[in-house]
Amino acid sequence: MPPGRGWPGDPATARTPVAHDPDDVARLATTSRTLRVLDARVSVCRACPRLVAWREEVAVTRRRAYSDEPYWGRPICGWGDPRAWLLVVGLAPAAHGGNRTGRIFTGDRSGDWIFSALHRAGLAAQERSDHAADGQALRGARIAAPVRCAPPDNAPTPAERDACAPWLDREVTLLSSHLRVVLALGAFAWDAAVGAARRQGWRVPTPRPRFGHGAEAVLDRTGGAPVTLLGSFHVSQQNTSTRRLTVPMLDTVLARANALAPGPSPLAHGVRPDL
Repeated sequence: MPPGRGWPGDPATARTPVAHDPDDVARLATTSRTLRVLDARVSVCRACPRLVAWREEVAVTRRRAYSDEPYWGRPICGWGDPRAWLLVVGLAPAAHGGNRTGRIFTGDRSGDWIFSALHRAGLAAQERSDHAADGQALRGARIAAPVRCAPPDNAPTPAERDACAPWLDREVTLLSSHLRVVLALGAFAWDAAVGAARRQGWRVPTPRPRFGHGAEAVLDRTGGAPVTLLGSFHVSQQNTSTRRLTVPMLDTVLARANALAPGPSPLAHGVRPDL
């Protein structure tokens, strides 16, 4: 889907600068002054040839169930509240989820899990996220992936992970005045969050905090409020179908996040906010 063709929520235009290699990513990320500019630049990135080829092949061949639908077929930017105190970090877009719909965790079963949990926690307007114009909204939360393109076999290479890292680094920087909690869905996201924290100059505990469901680490910022890193098993079908991750387990982690929120909890007094 070329930028500026009317896809709901498309942040880019035909004039948005395109990153063609890791150096371009670093330059364009660092010079993005707002989340809107950052999102636009992320959404047209072409820095990793293998990922570009795969995401576009999927968008052309498509899954039979979606054969009559257009596919986004571009990188997926972060999405949610620009003043988020909670940043949810995943792995990468799904080939027939975000890569199809143009929004992170949208249009697949993993998304059903995380959005329904965010809804129960008072952070999402709706239980589901089906397409980019479905009216879903987040309050106090934003979702991002360390790797912005759908990778073959859900497995980005270390080089692809590193090439994409400046996008996440800049997103964290632009959120930092409000950010209080990072929820890492899986070990890949945990490692990405720890790496981003170190590159921000935040103090990471020693020994290096290890990932686990319910794991918690405090990341200290000079001159700013600390950020708490929370761990949860990823909301992948493999984890949810085998009950390695259950609804109560996910709800417990989000309850802990809410307990760390600045000001009143979104579910204070049992009242869900008007999103």
